[in-house]
Amino acid sequence: MSVRRPLRVLVTGAAGQLGRDLLACLGGELPVGGSEAWLAAARLPVCEAVGTDLPDLDLTDRSAVRALVATLRPHVVVHGAAWTDVDGCEADPDRAFAVNGLATRHVVEAARMVGARVVYVSTDYVFDGEAEGAYTEWDPPRPRSVYGRSKLAGELELGPGDSLVRTSWVCGAHGRNMVRTVLRLLASGQPLRFVADQRGCPTFTADLAVALAWLVVDGRPGRFHLTNSGATTWHGFVAEILRQLGEDPSRVEAIASAELDPPRPAPRPANSVLDNLAWRASGLPPLPAWQDALARLLSAWRSGRVEWPEVPSPTGAPEAGTGRRG
Repeated sequence: MSVRRPLRVLVTGAAGQLGRDLLACLGGELPVGGSEAWLAAARLPVCEAVGTDLPDLDLTDRSAVRALVATLRPHVVVHGAAWTDVDGCEADPDRAFAVNGLATRHVVEAARMVGARVVYVSTDYVFDGEAEGAYTEWDPPRPRSVYGRSKLAGELELGPGDSLVRTSWVCGAHGRNMVRTVLRLLASGQPLRFVADQRGCPTFTADLAVALAWLVVDGRPGRFHLTNSGATTWHGFVAEILRQLGEDPSRVEAIASAELDPPRPAPRPANSVLDNLAWRASGLPPLPAWQDALARLLSAWRSGRVEWPEVPSPTGAPEAGTGRRG
């Protein structure tokens, strides 16, 4: 009797906040800040997961990509690597399209060589932000920024058997994100001024990774929007971080995007709320509420599992268990 081998998965961008949590999920572990109940709901088998990232592999090098995939022969490639510096992309379109567009072509081509399918992670920036309601998977993309256009270029490289996942406002235990920024500002005593005219869905990598692994194992093709449940503004997001830290949420000042100093070179979508319609219509459970995911991440920080800035308590006295300085 033959023994069924584990699903072999190659993850690009493995050193990033999403890549690290995805490797944990595929390996049968709960990511830092993750939900035991959410992971149990997915019923994921343990996979044979391999990660790659710079400097080990330059995805713009077609020969190198083909050689790695031919050696590993994965069943699925989760392509999460990208150049996500929105303003950097605006200043260097050629690099943006090389990394986010052409590199995706190389990944898809290499995957086809070994019969693997691709799960590609994209962004809310493929939409113009002018819709009155949330964007579904069937709404036409209209990116306004170079970053958004370059990620859409990557989307267009996918085939009918591949999976496209769009997400937004990503936060996790291991990378640069809004939660870390707020903690740093609090620790340094700097003012908190955040825009209230950009609306989206905060998404936490510990939960997103489980949903991605679900798609990997289940083999579902097509477009999916995957975010934590609920929407807010950047101002509302920061106010909730303060509330959960025991700080006064009114400390954060609401400003308009036009008041940002210095102004941002790349346009941001005013509305980037993603409706997880395809996921929901498939009978799959919604990702947990973003406020719950935030609470879990802050709990991991307080317990010292995340090395982020130390924040004074509201009374000014140091608080025990607030983590270490990042």
